[in-house]
Amino acid sequence: MNRADPSAEQPGAEYFSNLPFRPDRFQTDAVAAFGEGASVVVTAPTGAGKTLVAEAAVNLVQKRGLRSFYTTPIKALSNQKFSDFRDEYGADQVGLLTGDNVINGGAPIVVMTTEVLRNMIYADSSALEGLGVVILDEVHYLQDRQRGSVWEEVIIHLPHEVPIIALSATVANAAEFTDWIASRRGDTRLIIEEHRPVPLTSQYMLKDRNREGAIELFPVFDRRGVKPNPDVLRLMKKNRGRHRRFSAPRRLEVIRELARHELIPLIYFIFSRKGCDQGADLVAEGGLGLTTSDERSEIRAVAEARTAHLTPDDLTVLGYARWLANLEKGVAAHHAGLVPAFKETAEELFRSGLVKVVFATETLALGINMPARSVVLERLSKFTGEGHDLLRPGDYTQLTGRAGRRGIDDAGTAVVLYDYQVPFDRVAAIAAAGSHPLASSFQPTYNMAVNLVANYDRKTAEKLLRASFSQFRAERRSAQLAARADVLRSQIAELRQSVESSYGDIWEVAAGGQADTRSLLRDFAQSTEPGDIFEFSPDPEDRWILLARGYGANPRLVFVDSRGTVRRISADEIPAAVSRLGGLALPDPVKSRETRYQRHAARLLRAFEPGDAVPTPALETEVSPILSDPDLKRKLADIKRLRRLEKDLGKLDRRKSKVESGLVAAFEMRLSLLEDRGYTSGWSLTPQGERLRFLYNELDLVLAECVDAGLLSDLDPAEVAAVASMFTYEPRSADVLGDWPSARVAERGTAIWELSDEVAETEEKRRIEPVRTPDPGFSAVAFDWTEGASLEDLFGDDEVAAGDFVRNMRQLLDLLRQLRDTYPDLADSIRRAIKQIDRGVVAAGGQR
Repeated sequence: MNRADPSAEQPGAEYFSNLPFRPDRFQTDAVAAFGEGASVVVTAPTGAGKTLVAEAAVNLVQKRGLRSFYTTPIKALSNQKFSDFRDEYGADQVGLLTGDNVINGGAPIVVMTTEVLRNMIYADSSALEGLGVVILDEVHYLQDRQRGSVWEEVIIHLPHEVPIIALSATVANAAEFTDWIASRRGDTRLIIEEHRPVPLTSQYMLKDRNREGAIELFPVFDRRGVKPNPDVLRLMKKNRGRHRRFSAPRRLEVIRELARHELIPLIYFIFSRKGCDQGADLVAEGGLGLTTSDERSEIRAVAEARTAHLTPDDLTVLGYARWLANLEKGVAAHHAGLVPAFKETAEELFRSGLVKVVFATETLALGINMPARSVVLERLSKFTGEGHDLLRPGDYTQLTGRAGRRGIDDAGTAVVLYDYQVPFDRVAAIAAAGSHPLASSFQPTYNMAVNLVANYDRKTAEKLLRASFSQFRAERRSAQLAARADVLRSQIAELRQSVESSYGDIWEVAAGGQADTRSLLRDFAQSTEPGDIFEFSPDPEDRWILLARGYGANPRLVFVDSRGTVRRISADEIPAAVSRLGGLALPDPVKSRETRYQRHAARLLRAFEPGDAVPTPALETEVSPILSDPDLKRKLADIKRLRRLEKDLGKLDRRKSKVESGLVAAFEMRLSLLEDRGYTSGWSLTPQGERLRFLYNELDLVLAECVDAGLLSDLDPAEVAAVASMFTYEPRSADVLGDWPSARVAERGTAIWELSDEVAETEEKRRIEPVRTPDPGFSAVAFDWTEGASLEDLFGDDEVAAGDFVRNMRQLLDLLRQLRDTYPDLADSIRRAIKQIDRGVVAAGGQR
């Protein structure tokens, strides 16, 4: 590790000289670059000290009499930085803005969620005046599919004179990312720190039934730390057959073994809230003796102080007694289903060494300061709703980054548990890679579109859209795509020539013509791709779109028709009269099992116009001499390969087309729809469009349409809360849809669904991917809480995912405030709703 010797001439030297330790070279280099007026991108492993760069920059800006904005992706991290800065600078110098919480917003240093800054920029807020730096913490979050665009919007639209400091976990394409920021903001320096301040060792834990269930720990890598451990590879060869020799140890066994190896305190990652709660309960009951009597007394005092704002009835419903008992035994769960007070208590007790084991979901890996001696990954795969996906290398690095406490541990330890579904060499590959490329998730929204119209002329708006990281990467790859397309065209031409047959028309056979019906149907099925459209009979109503195709000689296929009927059949069951009619591009990723996705595909099929396309039959009944061609099988296989190459070429051509039109085309499609619906007139906004500017919601257009249609008017506070919750609530897979809370809410909700479907159909005609449908699953809870119900009234004696309840209510409050400020006619009812909602555990969720 390179330690810097800060010179008095360097920017930040005074700040660094007052630290109780000498800063690292990357930290002083980053602050020096910022002091010279450059923006800075800092990528470094978790725990390396990235935030020290930001803190030094804030100190430098303070001395210049300018303001600092520190943005984070999550409220918990904002709260933590708010507390850190208040401790250093005093309460009057620091503010907090998180959408649902405003504290001292005019302070010289303001911590906020990134969305708040984006909203300020679009509103041309006076708060941006006198701004000396914007810190984007966890900037790699811009690859998040749902929220990532916000980071790019800030980087693109922030006033050019304001430098940024972007703090990122290690990514594989940091130079490319820095080049993009430089193209937008001028001089930008990349500072990379690859050294972990505390070395990390990766271990593999398994249970050996041949050794009476003995639990063993093996290094993941060989002695050189490069290749997979050959001893484990040899062991895995002995793990075949009906009865596997190895298994994953149980959770309590894992903790006992790591305690024996003195690898506590630890964070045990489980990608399931229920699993975290079960793990905490199990270990607490396991009699491990993790805490002393004095520690238990101290834990109780901290927990009682942290939860003093909650009523006894609320604490009962939240499962306080069991939670406290687990804490006193040195164990805690940490996930989004817990109220903030419970999570913050666990964080404080873990940092102070009183809680020794935390069972956590992956959200804990995002910036929260909770270093441990070791980290356990129960699985390297995570359920996504469609299936299980392996962790990416960068995710592994982020999770295991918590292992190793600087100044305390000589090394951190990451422990991966045996999983028969993930081969050991794959485990080693993920652990070794370290990072993956940062990708863009930037897409225009309706809110973004009207704000571009409001703030820029058309030429400038289009230039800004082309300035996205996605477009930057795409244009860099354009030449590579063109070269690859040329290679594919050459391969296709060669294959076309090589498969010609003197025995007859092989293309007719390949298309499903004259040959053995079963084999040809199977060959035909192998040639299909999701999005292909078929007619199963001459009846044009008998039209189907393929959603998924299985594997093997006789694959199963999933079709849906225009009415949303789903049909699952094998290749052998395909009707002999089937014809291929054409194809559509299905939204990625394909979710063939999801009802909403099936309905979406059905709508695409209803809108499909075959034009002059002639159906291509799969089979003909005549016998052909081509069956005598001795190379027929090879040639048919080559035709399959040729078709795959043609499909690949089509994809390349479409990607090139997107590079040429890029996000501007997507923007123009949305702009056209907005004009048709009365939000714009040429390159100017109507009153409707002006209101849409201030609706920051995933369902922005549908919400605006519903308000303008009067669907939120003439409602009492509980009803307006219930109806508005349809636009903020997204169900988890375990959620069950409840009944409508009242007849009027049911009437308005049904009308919202109808309007949402109508907007979706309009979007599909313009090839705009529709957003999710408004969901009423939280409406009854929102209604009852607004009416004055308590947690006990809502949930009885059952312990609930109270964190979800609080988060959903806080999100609802945020939307209600937007509606109150944007639509004066709704203000009175919404104002009363806000007052009735923001109480008890919900109000506590918005406080520090």
